[in-house]
Amino acid sequence: MTSLSTATAVTALAPETLRSWVTEHQDLVVIDVRSAAEFESMHIRGSYNVPLPLLSEHTDELAARLGSRVVLVCQSGARAEQARQRLGGSGINTAYVLTGGVPGFAAAGGEVVKGKDRWDLERQVRLAAGSLVVLGLAGGKFVSPRIRMLAGAIGAGLTFSAATNTCAMGQAISAMPWNRSTKEPTRESAIMQLPLPEAKQTPAA
Repeated sequence: MTSLSTATAVTALAPETLRSWVTEHQDLVVIDVRSAAEFESMHIRGSYNVPLPLLSEHTDELAARLGSRVVLVCQSGARAEQARQRLGGSGINTAYVLTGGVPGFAAAGGEVVKGKDRWDLERQVRLAAGSLVVLGLAGGKFVSPRIRMLAGAIGAGLTFSAATNTCAMGQAISAMPWNRSTKEPTRESAIMQLPLPEAKQTPAA
């Protein structure tokens, strides 16, 4: 297990380790950076939902409310890693990214809360990208060769996404009605309700 006292960069955290931390450490804060809809479908019991766009907009405020034992989770680890990098810029250098995301934690026997079943965002992105590539190839053969450029554009977009660790398509799909929750987190509901670590509590007058 990696010591929290080290000032090195974030390390990946195994689901089994998080399971033990959940029961052993009261100072643990688990931040789920997926969309509210994904969070409703299944999340780690006791975790806080701060979607990545909201975290990106209020990184400094969130960092001010986090202690030394922070675990960032998403579906696979990609969005959690983006969140880790943003928090690192605000002085949080001891966060962990959960390996395998929420599904990995559930598969390891961790306690999760399940709700309405939905496709996760990353699966939707794969479906959309694959469908557009097929459409471009079929359209290029039966309609116009120029339509094949669509497949090339999607390929270039996926390459850029991998190189920059961003996903414009994912951001667009996350805004679709079926990915919206009736309880979308806000700054107040997601960030300001997080408990302040003891070291940052304001002493009573």
